[in-house]
Amino acid sequence: MERATQETWAKRVERWKESGLTAREFASEVGINAQSLSWWSWRLRSGSKKRPRARRRAPATTAAKPAVSPLTFVEMTAAVERDALEVVVASGVRICVRPEFDAATLTRLLDVLDARR
Repeated sequence: MERATQETWAKRVERWKESGLTAREFASEVGINAQSLSWWSWRLRSGSKKRPRARRRAPATTAAKPAVSPLTFVEMTAAVERDALEVVVASGVRICVRPEFDAATLTRLLDVLDARR
């Protein structure tokens, strides 16, 4: 899935604000995640007032740890289904079962996983 640019999110946030809808309603209509929409709205408001900070490098004598962001935002292209089921088999494999699942396919998958134990 391709990530949207800041410019794309700025346009989405502008259309949302003009729509008069809640974040959840607008996100559902356009197929994006409501939390991402709200976060970008906040980010665009607060980001325009601040200059980017310069990155500091670790001294050459110490081993630098890789920079890891505590938060990662991923754009969702469709509304999240609330009625999905999650099946966890004995081996620890997790299977997300959406409401429109094919029972025969799920049965075959569980049989294959069970045979691998």
